[in-house]
Amino acid sequence: MHTMDLPLADVSARTPRSAPVANKYQADKLAKRLRHQVGRAIADFGMIEDGDKVMVCLSGGKDSYTLLDVLLQLQKKAPVNFSITVVNLDQKQPGFPEHVLPEYLSSIGVDYHIIEQDTYSVVSRVIPEGKTMCSLCSRLRRGALYTYAETHGFTKIALGHHRDDLVNTFFLNLFFHAKLSGMPPKLLSDDGKHVVIRPLAYVREDDIEAYAETKGFPIIPCNLCGSQENLQRKQVKKMLVQWEKDAPGRIETMARALGDIRPSQLSDPKLFDFLALGKRGDDALPNAHAWLAGTAAEAEPVAMALHPVRNHDGLDILKS
Repeated sequence: MHTMDLPLADVSARTPRSAPVANKYQADKLAKRLRHQVGRAIADFGMIEDGDKVMVCLSGGKDSYTLLDVLLQLQKKAPVNFSITVVNLDQKQPGFPEHVLPEYLSSIGVDYHIIEQDTYSVVSRVIPEGKTMCSLCSRLRRGALYTYAETHGFTKIALGHHRDDLVNTFFLNLFFHAKLSGMPPKLLSDDGKHVVIRPLAYVREDDIEAYAETKGFPIIPCNLCGSQENLQRKQVKKMLVQWEKDAPGRIETMARALGDIRPSQLSDPKLFDFLALGKRGDDALPNAHAWLAGTAAEAEPVAMALHPVRNHDGLDILKS
């Protein structure tokens, strides 16, 4: 695999690994494990079909390099035919080594395209100093990639998020946004035009770090958002690292839990019909307004589809 010295990515800049790959046997075993996990994720979620045009988004980080490398290996023996095109978004970040990705991609003979869009200036101008840039940067980046995918007829957009990212996002939404949601392995964009896939959904970040170092990928760190210390995601990751240290295997358990949801054991009436559960008779139930007002007998029948609203006392009530 082609390697090179980078002005922004020396060895000290890379995240240290807890379990170095000591020899070729271990390296081969790791590569086999990654191929198996990626192949299983593709099969479990129907990520790639025969004739798919897959756009692999390459940022220059360890995750997207690993994604590309494993997909190229699987492509040779896959039970379906699909094409791979690598797309990188050059955000015109100061000091970004523009030569690195073209040289690397040319060396491995993969089809690629570099999109040039100065999102860095936009983010730097709009976001106040000291505030996190991730949200706006992510929206601008996603818009550019979606536009390119639509223009060139790509059927799938592959991103390098891994198992730990999926768990981190779940807790990020839980702690900071008061909702149980995460980062699905397969996603239909809001406009219904794009299918986003995350083939690394079963892969541990530790394994990706080990694999990236073994392969000698020319890592380019993100000095825009990745260097910000006040990110909520970094707080969540720090917590999970400590949990994993205290109880090894906990992240894997939580990752498996994301695929075993029990709607009746939660509290969302939009996911489970609590109104019909154990209901006696056919009479309509009084609505929440009636219960709060103490006039249930005179209340209007409640609709089966309810939506939470907030009254003047700050209480969450239901609106039909």
